[in-house]
Amino acid sequence: MPLYKTLTVNEHAKALIWKIDEPFEELSKGIILTDENRQRVNNMKSDLHQRGFLSVRHLLKEFGYTDNDLVYDEYGKPHLKDGNFISITHSFIFSAVIVSTQQPVGIDIEMQRDKIVKIAHKFTPIEEYKSIANHDALVSKLTIVWGAKESLYKIYGKKKLLFLENIYIEDFSFENNETTGKILYESETSDYDIRFLEMEGFTCVYAY
Repeated sequence: MPLYKTLTVNEHAKALIWKIDEPFEELSKGIILTDENRQRVNNMKSDLHQRGFLSVRHLLKEFGYTDNDLVYDEYGKPHLKDGNFISITHSFIFSAVIVSTQQPVGIDIEMQRDKIVKIAHKFTPIEEYKSIANHDALVSKLTIVWGAKESLYKIYGKKKLLFLENIYIEDFSFENNETTGKILYESETSDYDIRFLEMEGFTCVYAY
């Protein structure tokens, strides 16, 4: 299908979400890859990863970019050659791209899964969530927290951050669909706004 959702972040930033239900052949149409990325796609063992990769290129096209406009630094963080800020995510049947002309941005999509409760202690003080009796609500909240931390990790763009120690997400209510977060690293604190939405068993979180 074409574009699934358009999210206006502010006057400088926009996020686009794609639902990946096309076959590889259809997604290949109209997309020109660099030689390096064509080889990269050919080497992917998973059809889902191949289609996810191509869906991101369709999202780039929606922004007016081509595959050649995107470069990655030594940490694997994507950058646009024109200096605009970008973040990319892909999870199973959804992919998303966020672009800002003014400020760093991060985006993450996660499938809502029970196992997040088992690993929660690795990325957030789990005692803060002991009061949530409803299991589905707990999965939902923890998935948002993970996605928010992942989005901030992508903004920072280097490998040294620890989710439990260096990234803090302010508590939030589901109704507001927004919260704030901080990166605390080497005596410096950076503050960010965070928004989230749920769709078809997935959670999308973006930060700016």
